[in-house]
Amino acid sequence: MADPPVTGVLLVGGASTRFGSPKALAQFEGEALAERAWRTLGEACDERIAVGKGDEELPFPVLADGVEERAAIHGLVAGLRAARTDVCVVLPVDMPHVTADALRSLAAVCRDAAVPQTGPLPGAYRKSALTALTSGELSIRRAIAGLDVAVVDLDESLLGNVNTPQDLDL
Repeated sequence: MADPPVTGVLLVGGASTRFGSPKALAQFEGEALAERAWRTLGEACDERIAVGKGDEELPFPVLADGVEERAAIHGLVAGLRAARTDVCVVLPVDMPHVTADALRSLAAVCRDAAVPQTGPLPGAYRKSALTALTSGELSIRRAIAGLDVAVVDLDESLLGNVNTPQDLDL
């Protein structure tokens, strides 16, 4: 496990509009995206929390983010607030190539936040980022612009996300 303790936050509340069906249930290499991400978080973290709208039917509990609007920042905030640890690594359900090692590397250098070169997710966030994340800004990138953010150069092949069923073949 990571040292100090780290909470894994799985974001499952997206609308999957472009995908056409719930992404969390889509199969990738023999397992549902949600199960794959949950397993990866379990390999990297001491605690795991899935955050969505509360209506997702998954094989693990899902914490409702309490907001009608669908935006990743709401799941990030709900996960940070619910975490028992100071640092959380946050993984969207639609990033099946992210590894436990990549998540651990983000957590290891997290100041207020740590993000890969491609953007704010996946990322590691401290509770100290909550004020910025709850400022009313819906873009995580803009919300954290004034924080102490470490940028981690991760292998870009790990950072692709699934937007259409065809993306599952990549």
